[in-house]
Amino acid sequence: RMPVSVPATDRRQRASAAFSLSFLSLVFSITAFSSSYWCEGTRKVAKPFCTGQSKGDHCIRFNSPDANSSNAVQYIWETGDDKFVDRKFHAGIWYSCEEIVNEEGEKCRSFISLTPAADRGVLWLSIVAELLYIILLLTGAILMSVEMCYYSTVIDGLKINTFSAVVTVLAGLLGMVAHMMYTTVFQMTVNLGPEDWRPHTWDYGWSYCLAWASFACCMAAAVTTINKYTKTILEFKHKRKTLERSLKIKYKFPDH
Repeated sequence: RMPVSVPATDRRQRASAAFSLSFLSLVFSITAFSSSYWCEGTRKVAKPFCTGQSKGDHCIRFNSPDANSSNAVQYIWETGDDKFVDRKFHAGIWYSCEEIVNEEGEKCRSFISLTPAADRGVLWLSIVAELLYIILLLTGAILMSVEMCYYSTVIDGLKINTFSAVVTVLAGLLGMVAHMMYTTVFQMTVNLGPEDWRPHTWDYGWSYCLAWASFACCMAAAVTTINKYTKTILEFKHKRKTLERSLKIKYKFPDH
């Protein structure tokens, strides 16, 4: 039985491309999972009364010191949106933070506690799916790195390649389900969440985009890995046919 060789440089380049995409997906997913900028927006908050020397548009003024008589009380009647101030907020899987009126810094709350009780189970499923997604991505990246550094037979490399392809595809499916479940839970929280949290306007933030970019890189890594496997098998078959053809010719017209 004669060994059939496949160009090692070409295989290594494809393995390197798949590993790079998988590693990028892993970094993106960990960054998105640990951040709180999946969704950003503003909340309308009633203005507090101005106290002390505080002035400006973020509080309601009364007992104006500019009045000539100390007994005079000036009330500023504000109507409509003038009673409210927009306060920025951002939320992630773990917690939601919003600005503090007339102060620096943010006030954060657990997003799980804000979620309606009926949807809390879906949020936990989303968290578990995200964790499994990261674990499978890490496993796939390790398998791909082993394959890159593995200089034994091509058959062993193909076995590792098969496992890494299956793991990466499963990771992509889990990631897609996790992101979609979180999207559903957030929209339900916007509609049914606590009155003191519901946003006035909101949109998806950079973490949400990063999570889907991670999914795209994961699927690209899976496609690259499967393509590498298929191409290697086709090269095997082609070289085997070429070898069989040359042997037939050799036996049919032996050298004298």
